[in-house]
Amino acid sequence: MRDLDHQVITQALAWGRDGHPIWLCTVLSTYGSAPRGPGAMLVARRDGQYVGSLSGGCVEEAFLEELTVGDFDRMVTLRRYGESREESRRLALPCGGVLEVLIEHRAPDAAWLVHLEVLYQALQGQCRLVRCVDVEAGSFQAREDDVAEGPCVVRCPASVDIRIGPVLRLLLAGLSPVAEACARFAQALGHEVIVCDPRPEMCEGFSVDGVTVVPQLPSVFIAAGGCHAATAVVALTHDPRIDDLAMIEAVRTEAFYIGVMGSRRTSDARATRLLRSGGLSQADVDRIQMPIGLDLGSKTPAEIALAVVADIVRVYHGKARDAL
Repeated sequence: MRDLDHQVITQALAWGRDGHPIWLCTVLSTYGSAPRGPGAMLVARRDGQYVGSLSGGCVEEAFLEELTVGDFDRMVTLRRYGESREESRRLALPCGGVLEVLIEHRAPDAAWLVHLEVLYQALQGQCRLVRCVDVEAGSFQAREDDVAEGPCVVRCPASVDIRIGPVLRLLLAGLSPVAEACARFAQALGHEVIVCDPRPEMCEGFSVDGVTVVPQLPSVFIAAGGCHAATAVVALTHDPRIDDLAMIEAVRTEAFYIGVMGSRRTSDARATRLLRSGGLSQADVDRIQMPIGLDLGSKTPAEIALAVVADIVRVYHGKARDAL
């Protein structure tokens, strides 16, 4: 399953190659309650065709109405939706929310097509970029994202930096009831999900549409280059022959999240084992989330999976635990 960012850039590139001018919209900030956060994108044509989402429906309709009557002909426009009480009621934004949206009107010239291709490759591949848009001049560029974590959108006096990168990859190191629930949650969020398990009996009983199943040890898959900087590696089997080996390999990669299931006592024993016989340093062990997940008081496999996936999303978006 592809997430919306991927769908938006793919469609923008297709329309650009066909010679269509487009309007690329990006949510810069939200105030109050909003269904989608900063970084959410939508691409549209003057005739009303669009892909993506800014708010789940209400803001999209208002934008398209304005677009079809000829608004937003400037190269870059900043538009705040829901700022007045009247507009907030008309758009039915929840809790009086306000969205600030960057609207870029782009012609299908060579420079724009190259820029879209660079973004597309970043979403397809294994790197993260920062889109830099000059709000006043309308110019744009992309540079490598050299910060592992941080906000999706950074406002400067006359420009905007927007982080964009590959779809989050969830690598499940081994199958279990918790792992299967994690796969379903991650699929619903639009993440790429890969399951590695060498046990035929476990793979045969697993079926989640769109999930790639690799019948080999997770450690072998990881060592062969199965992780990139937008990968979360989680081990949820309670089998040290699978979990420990996966952790040993995962800490050698750029994976942004590495975690393994177990109680505090089990986690302490695992940390000692990895230091003594796994060849890991204390810095390596410190990268591993153990116990894994947010402390939600989880008991059932689905609750534990929810805590794990929520923690992955927290780290991916650069949020501290104490900020929740």
